[in-house]
Amino acid sequence: MPGSPIWPVSLEQGDLVLRPIRYRDKKEWMNVRSLNSEWLAPWEASNPAPGGWLPDYRHMVRSLKSQAAQGTALPFLITEWTPGYAKPRIVGQLTVSSIVWGSAMMATLGYWVDQRRAGRGIVPTAVAMATDHCFSTLGLHRMEINIRPENGPSLRVVEKLGFRDEGLRERYLHINGEWADHRSFALTSEEVPEGVLKRWLDSRG
Repeated sequence: MPGSPIWPVSLEQGDLVLRPIRYRDKKEWMNVRSLNSEWLAPWEASNPAPGGWLPDYRHMVRSLKSQAAQGTALPFLITEWTPGYAKPRIVGQLTVSSIVWGSAMMATLGYWVDQRRAGRGIVPTAVAMATDHCFSTLGLHRMEINIRPENGPSLRVVEKLGFRDEGLRERYLHINGEWADHRSFALTSEEVPEGVLKRWLDSRG
């Protein structure tokens, strides 16, 4: 684990801002999630334990903040400056989790985005920003993203960013009420000496 705290931190690229999730974001976060309930349902994590309890917003934020304080997670909201608004609006969420230090120096990244903002390059840019921060600032070596084989939009994200397909993990996570297969994608810092974001932006011309 690093000698100094890794959190809180905000990252910016153009109109896009990755910033820490806060308790006071509840109303806006809940509204965005409600509008996207059907869009996100097939990919939602579920609890296989009897009763299937999942944390509410406050419990989620408390857990994420605790993990961040321990140096094992970076819980970001994806926000975007929008004309007519005084502050960036929530358009999604990105969490770097399962951060392992020592000889591993790796982490796992997950995200969701508002359907109304999908297809505009927001997620690839956000993933690139977070991965670059983990590589260049935190000194991590490997970033992993696990995706359902049926999730075409997310598969396109890792393809655009050059993450390697490392194969299928059978019944890897409990998703939407059942154990679901995932494909595992990864990138190491040596593969992107100039940064993931630069490579992504250059590819867009």
